[in-house]
Amino acid sequence: MTFNRRQILLLLPAAAVAWDFVLAGAPEESPNYKSSEHWWGMLLDITKCIGCGSCVSACALENDVPDGYFRTWVERYHVSDWHIENPVVDSPNGGKDGFPQGNLTGGKNFFVPKLCNHCSDSPCTQVCPVGATFHTDDGVVLIDYNYCLGCRYCIQACPYGCRFFHPERRTAEKCTLCYHRITKGLTTACCEACPTGARQLADLKNPKDPIHEFLKTHTVQVLKPHLATGAKMFYNGLDGSVR
Repeated sequence: MTFNRRQILLLLPAAAVAWDFVLAGAPEESPNYKSSEHWWGMLLDITKCIGCGSCVSACALENDVPDGYFRTWVERYHVSDWHIENPVVDSPNGGKDGFPQGNLTGGKNFFVPKLCNHCSDSPCTQVCPVGATFHTDDGVVLIDYNYCLGCRYCIQACPYGCRFFHPERRTAEKCTLCYHRITKGLTTACCEACPTGARQLADLKNPKDPIHEFLKTHTVQVLKPHLATGAKMFYNGLDGSVR
């Protein structure tokens, strides 16, 4: 989608209003919640993920995600002994229904949950022409659907493929880290549904959060670190073949 000069001039008032909203920060969901006291991320432990798809189902139910679209999904990687640099990756229905056994032998199989990385230097916020995609004070990347133009620039800019175009609302869509839940002291729907604890919501500003001890004793990684987006989804046991 492209804009001519007249369209850009018409968008300027909306952009100004949207920017005022961004500067004001996201509305707090709970009167006792102080966004400045938190900095949210997530720990994803590949060694614990069994590919059951419970997280995907819970997310879809909690956030009314349209069929065929995903705020979070799970990929299965098969790394052959002979083709380490070219893994076979599948994600039938986003991993929502689990994975068939198949004939993936002669190597190793593992599961990788994926979702918005809530980057602190996110490309999506940089390309939005009206500020509809913005950062909250507590490190979550959200979308204001009232201002989203549906231009899809943010979808193209996301290097992790974490955004989609909502077919009914006609706006960009993605994981919100269940912001409506975490601001009330709850964990995300996907973390709550995980039977093995492979997903753990992490408050990086809270010195008592278990993630700090975990980071001291484990080596974690982020997806595509060379992009320097400030991703806050930390993976334990991430194989080098993961794209």
